[in-house]
Amino acid sequence: MAKKEANPEEKTTQTENVVLIGKKPVMNYVTACITFFNSGEKQVIVKARGRAICRAVDTIELLRRAFVKDLETKHIEINTEEMVRAEGGQKSNISTIEIVVTKAESKQPKEKT
Repeated sequence: MAKKEANPEEKTTQTENVVLIGKKPVMNYVTACITFFNSGEKQVIVKARGRAICRAVDTIELLRRAFVKDLETKHIEINTEEMVRAEGGQKSNISTIEIVVTKAESKQPKEKT
């Protein structure tokens, strides 16, 4: 039996700090992001597809405006995935978005000794 080699990209990807946006209320995803930051994560990746993209943008905006004032958007990637439907085998395009945000380091003045 042949041993299957793992793809090197699969080894390096971290999925601990990814929030996948779906059909739940926006506040659920905001809470998930806050939980990641409170647990020590420096950055959080928010991913969404199709109609959930507007919910992902709302999540980041609410997070930035109300909860994490020093939130920085590091990277936004938009893409299109080609999907094959189960019924009929038709191909369709689905838009995707990936937003990487980081919590800026607090800049406190150093104490003089």
